Amino acid sequence: MVRTGDRDYHGRMPPAPVTRRRFLLSYAAFAAAPAFCRQVPQRAVVLMCDGFGIEYLETSEMPALASWRERGVFRRVQCTMPSVTNTNNASICCGVLPDRHGITGNSYFDPRTGREEYMETADLLLAPTLFERAQKHGVKSALLSSKKKTTTLLSAGAELILAAEAPPPEWVERLGPAPDIYSREINYWLLTAAIDLLKRRRDIGCLYIHTTDYPMHTWPANSVESKAHLARLDQLFDEAAAAAPDAAFLLTADHGMNHKTRCWDLEKACSRRGHPIRIAISVDRDKYLKHHRGYGGVAWIYCTQPADIDAVARTVVGLEGVETVLIRSEAVSRYHLMASRIGDLVVLGDRDTVFGELDLELEMLPANYRAHGSLHEMEVPLVIHNAHAKLDSASFAGNWQLARWLYAA
Repeated sequence: MVRTGDRDYHGRMPPAPVTRRRFLLSYAAFAAAPAFCRQVPQRAVVLMCDGFGIEYLETSEMPALASWRERGVFRRVQCTMPSVTNTNNASICCGVLPDRHGITGNSYFDPRTGREEYMETADLLLAPTLFERAQKHGVKSALLSSKKKTTTLLSAGAELILAAEAPPPEWVERLGPAPDIYSREINYWLLTAAIDLLKRRRDIGCLYIHTTDYPMHTWPANSVESKAHLARLDQLFDEAAAAAPDAAFLLTADHGMNHKTRCWDLEKACSRRGHPIRIAISVDRDKYLKHHRGYGGVAWIYCTQPADIDAVARTVVGLEGVETVLIRSEAVSRYHLMASRIGDLVVLGDRDTVFGELDLELEMLPANYRAHGSLHEMEVPLVIHNAHAKLDSASFAGNWQLARWLYAA
């Protein structure tokens, strides 16, 4: 630099010399500053692809996702039991298992009301969300879902919340009306909204996106319709990565999907066999009945009195398609469930069997019926793309571990 006297060429004074005292004072101020002032976390996009079991990944052409798998982290992992949406959404978003976050299904028995209730309100969630963890690091979050139930369950800490099922006017004006909730097109609308946010709102550092599994309930993995749906999602994943090249993309699913052939009404079946119960609850039951009619591969049984438990268990285990019957303590230990939010007995169906409310005790289901909830829909993919953090794929065994490393410190 050319200097004239004590000034540089532009007339500026040279910087003061860095003394040891000045250095120590500067370092002390830096160390005392909040963590988010010292280092801004990498933008993160969490993609929870509802119903995207491993068989859908393996039978579909998804070049963008294939590239993410090759260059990043990829594992075939297990979802949380029961293999239903609310339980797994809570596990993924909170980074803990149901014995800590408390969401044991889409429905549960509320002892306060004495009724079966939907498990989709934020007051039932007992662990901090990803968004609340991000807040502690000064990071703003957005929660986007095809389904309204996710936005009411996981809302804590999110600054921006959007349900494609019922978008506010400003989003309709920006993107046009959202398609029907019972369509594959609503997922395209949702991903388009996410891409829009990634471009416009760089102040949002954490984005959680939850699609609907209506296409998986409707079409098997090898169908033309399913492949078209996933090909379009893959294109949108690629567009999202291009819109946010600085961001890490974390993808997993809540469960897979299988055709089911039979459904049992456990209340009617037990009553007919001389062992009436208080209530049986399909843990897959939610408000989206066109998906699955409320039937699921796991059920809670609440007995009339404790003395009935053994007799009811023997009765239920004898029903065709019932794979396992566990008492409460066994289910808690095996599947990390919250004891106060499950039944006296936990009934698991085999690959072909679900449980729900029927006119008769047993119904044979049509060839196009597809559902989940059991041990047979647990294998899902886990993919992490473009993360700055050093991650070991061997450390991921469950979908609930996908994002728990974010904002952990």
